[in-house]
Amino acid sequence: MEVLRFAAESGPLALAEEARARGRDETSAARSRLLVFWSGDSEPGEGYYLSRALLRPYVEVLRGLGIAPDRVHRPGECPFCGGAPWIAARRSESDADGARRLLGCALCGEEWPFGRIRCPCCFEEDPTQLPSFRSETYPTVRIEACETCRRYVKSIDLTADARAVPEVDDLVSLGMDLWAQEQGYARVAPGLAGI
Repeated sequence: MEVLRFAAESGPLALAEEARARGRDETSAARSRLLVFWSGDSEPGEGYYLSRALLRPYVEVLRGLGIAPDRVHRPGECPFCGGAPWIAARRSESDADGARRLLGCALCGEEWPFGRIRCPCCFEEDPTQLPSFRSETYPTVRIEACETCRRYVKSIDLTADARAVPEVDDLVSLGMDLWAQEQGYARVAPGLAGI
């Protein structure tokens, strides 16, 4: 597959090694890895990032055709394909409304509204358990964490700067992910850099 070949030739060392190993998999083993990811039973870790990269074009085509995939849809995950949220964006609907929080699917790219004061993993709603962390270095980016489950989603505030692009701002602000991990938080789903 082209994705594996590209990752093996151009990816960071760990990703390149994993892509080369997966490229040598028997067809049945490759299928099994993808089915584990597809079932939703895998946690982010070894194999997660490449499985998502291999399946994303397929699921994006399904989304474009309006054909929902046959996949488990758990609460807090994408209503179209059941993918985990990898990023959040805050957008203003009108001058009268506050910013609306949208979660972005790691698998199909769909966005869906989700309560601003709610953890997408454990559904905690106590504001004292849902801290938000910012950095002066990245003024439109924040870590929206949960003290209950110790997970977080990175959020891009498009009300502060409408020119922000979530995919780009996620990569630019990797330092915030590293900080969050040092604090003991785990991202709901890895971003484009695999963190």
